[in-house]
Amino acid sequence: MRAAYIEQPGPPDVIRYGELPAPRPGPTDVLVDVLATAVDPVDALVRSGAFRTALDFPFVIGRDLVGTVAETGPGVTGFRAGDRVWCNSLGHEGRQGAAAEQAVVAADRLYPLPAGVDPDLAVAAVHPAATAYLALFVHGRLRLGETVLVAGAAGNVGSALVTFAARAGARVLATAGARDAGYCARAGAAEVFDYRDPELTGRIHRAAPAGVDVYLDTAGVNDLETSVCLLARRGRVVLLAGAGTRPVLPAGPLYMNGGSVVGFVISHATTVELAAAARAVNDLLGQGLLRPRTLEVLPLGAAAEAHARMERGELRGRRVVLRTGLA
Repeated sequence: MRAAYIEQPGPPDVIRYGELPAPRPGPTDVLVDVLATAVDPVDALVRSGAFRTALDFPFVIGRDLVGTVAETGPGVTGFRAGDRVWCNSLGHEGRQGAAAEQAVVAADRLYPLPAGVDPDLAVAAVHPAATAYLALFVHGRLRLGETVLVAGAAGNVGSALVTFAARAGARVLATAGARDAGYCARAGAAEVFDYRDPELTGRIHRAAPAGVDVYLDTAGVNDLETSVCLLARRGRVVLLAGAGTRPVLPAGPLYMNGGSVVGFVISHATTVELAAAARAVNDLLGQGLLRPRTLEVLPLGAAAEAHARMERGELRGRRVVLRTGLA
């Protein structure tokens, strides 16, 4: 089979595209004919070695796939040949990645794709949407009627956070660029604030005088001095980006208000958590409520180019999907 793979960690130019032996499923695995895989920031972190995890070389890159079941192991139930499926947790902790013509997926990490859902749109949406679900409901412990602030609401994860939170009955406040205000409002934000506004903190205070119950930072700024002071009693800050940041924590206001700060990466989610997220993601996919703003489809052989563009910051607001059937 053809695959995008690396033989050692490094910059984008270590990615090779060529033939590798086809994988074989174990007793509880499913062999999937891959239709499409997405290019995620975490893929670059794993490829470069910045996100340390077990890698078996040659290592196929990529986290997410949509494909068709080719074969199942003898211990697998619930899937059969021809089923359209998706996965968003390959390429980590010894698992080979998704950027190949075929991939082996453990059955408990594989989910059915709702009928009629476009595979390119789906593979672009599943990783940020599952991240958003777990950040809100597992780590943010969101409850009906609470106020949520999404920092970086126009991004892929941010817009999914807005959609999930609004549909869960939360009041959603959002920060984004001024030109993205309409997009955030259509996703479900009750109020959208320009993150460049010098009066931003005061405007949020006035919009939520009792404080914010869940503050989700997708932008990676991680300004805890500001976010902690915006919290309601027992409010929660969830950090989803900014691995290199070293913010100052106002510990006194945090503990006096009963607040908490938690970090979250989906790579450490359990299979039970991922399955719960998958059910919620499939619900929104089936309703057409998860769609990337800008989608670019490239052949699988363009993986190195896509990684280089991502690291140069050229994919902001854009989702790149790699297709196996394109020349």
